[in-house]
Amino acid sequence: MSVLVYTENWDGKFKKLSFELISYAHEIAKMLGTSTVALSIGNVEEDELKKLGDYGAEKILKVEDDRVKNLVNSAYTSVIAQAAEKEGATVIILSNNNSGKALAPRISVRLKAGLASGVAALPFSTDPFVVKKKAFTGKAFANVKINSDTKVLTLFQNSFGIIEPGGNAEIEAFTPELSDNDFRTEVKEISKVTGKVLLTDAEIVVSGGRGLKSAENWGPIEELAELLGGATACSRPVSDEGWRPHSEHTGQTGKIIAPNLYIAAGISGAIQHLAGVSSSKFIVAINTDKDAPIFEAADYGVIGDTQKVLPDLIEAVKEFKAEA
Repeated sequence: MSVLVYTENWDGKFKKLSFELISYAHEIAKMLGTSTVALSIGNVEEDELKKLGDYGAEKILKVEDDRVKNLVNSAYTSVIAQAAEKEGATVIILSNNNSGKALAPRISVRLKAGLASGVAALPFSTDPFVVKKKAFTGKAFANVKINSDTKVLTLFQNSFGIIEPGGNAEIEAFTPELSDNDFRTEVKEISKVTGKVLLTDAEIVVSGGRGLKSAENWGPIEELAELLGGATACSRPVSDEGWRPHSEHTGQTGKIIAPNLYIAAGISGAIQHLAGVSSSKFIVAINTDKDAPIFEAADYGVIGDTQKVLPDLIEAVKEFKAEA
């Protein structure tokens, strides 16, 4: 018996997201009195794989088949399901990102396992197995009881802290049996954004709304994001007006993100927008309207004109970085 966690890598490197998943899986494994097994798909150097052991993985299965160097849902489902069967995993954990949300239902069907997506905490109990998950786009929580022997969970980013107990994980090569049926979808081309931080991967996001008044006033948003090593985003009205590309639109009908820090400048905080950013660890709001809904969700608020506040904030960040 074990807890299996699928750890994504980006060009052979793991990010905070993967370490959060391992930490969460390790805590569940302790509750169940079993071990934590990490699954890595793709070419990752041994030194990078060993990092997973620092966060609680006791064994790492590495799959380096060239056929799965790119994500193909059917093939990855087979790999993860076979790894779970090999390790006798009763709990399989993935991230609640685009890939995790695509893979988890397929794995659930393959293994006849119960599924809880978007979980936000450790199980309340393991017998019965009851776990808290987000519902209604983050506006509520539901306690879900899973009765099946095998459970599949997807974890909301930033809903669980990173724990670093330390340890040396055993690395084992794993060769799953894959057939042509697993590759009925063929990846022809991959286009990657270069030179900027991807919005869905960013730890810091600086976002603007209609309070900026026009596309010409976006300079401070971009400058602050660059200084902080973050990404830029916007509310739906901004993208609808054509001030910013739709790829930057966050909210219920846009991208769902969970950065460590979300700075909302000139955004009123409509329910649809907050649904896409509510999982952020810290929200900082800047708005002239003291009664704007965004302040109810914000951890820190600044009542003021974004055109005056942002330049001051940029200067403060520059001074801090100069002294550091």
